[in-house]
Amino acid sequence: MDTLATGIIYIDLDFLGSKRIIATAIIQGAGRVALIDPGPTTCLETLRTALDVHGISIGDIASVFLTHIHLDHAGATGSLLRENPAIEVFVHERGAAHMVDPTKLLASAGRLYGDDMERLWGDVLPVPEARVRRLSGGERVDAGDREFEVAYLPGHASHHVGYFDRSSGIAFVGDTAGVRTGDSLFAMAPTPPPDIDVGAWKESIALIRAWRPSTLFITHFGPHEDVDPHLDSLLQHLDAMTETACQSLEGERADDDRKHAFVDEMRVYLQRHLPASEVALYDNAAPLTMCWLGLARYLRKRGTT
Repeated sequence: MDTLATGIIYIDLDFLGSKRIIATAIIQGAGRVALIDPGPTTCLETLRTALDVHGISIGDIASVFLTHIHLDHAGATGSLLRENPAIEVFVHERGAAHMVDPTKLLASAGRLYGDDMERLWGDVLPVPEARVRRLSGGERVDAGDREFEVAYLPGHASHHVGYFDRSSGIAFVGDTAGVRTGDSLFAMAPTPPPDIDVGAWKESIALIRAWRPSTLFITHFGPHEDVDPHLDSLLQHLDAMTETACQSLEGERADDDRKHAFVDEMRVYLQRHLPASEVALYDNAAPLTMCWLGLARYLRKRGTT
């Protein structure tokens, strides 16, 4: 557990026993506790233990702020509400219905993860409609004794938002600022299906820069203070990944062969840019097979192949 600023800490959820994969931020102030991206239900006991260390119980949580509804970010939300029905859940309006009734969300995830759904994510329970606070971007919302500025940040997901705490300079931006598991200046774009949009993603990065934050807090993983170099790195590698996916779609071959070609090329790419010990962490945080699926879908929808 580490401190970001007075009243703001973050924890490593030790996803499936691995460090530096999923981080949750905890905001304390004015007798209220807020969580940003509580993670999947498989990590709920890790979250509970970390809260206990700071004298916080699930019953003390007043609000949950979701950057988006993917299960590695939001899966535990319904379980938290089952224990504490008073929690308010802030989520983009496009994702809200899927928190209230996760049937379609689970069906979509099930097509990707198959028999691994339970092992990876655990239970995904519905959130009562009355506790959902819908966001569209541009709002200012209270989080304890802080005020978050909300921005709509599509690209990774069509329902993605970010939260900026101007008092600390921290921008909580989920997956929009990519994956970066260590100190190496390498930010990789996680590009799973179904609604990757590279053009919108680049516009969202410009919005983050306009905040002029001093720190980016990303779910995969943690805080980074070299904001502009980090975002420059993300743009560079997003373009490289998109080009590699485009090349994989050329010619006549089966999709499995296309996917394997992309994964093999990207692993070589990661090895050129990262210490060997980091490569597996990136593939765990943003599985390369999922990255191909998302980019291939995006490119085919655009008719660029």
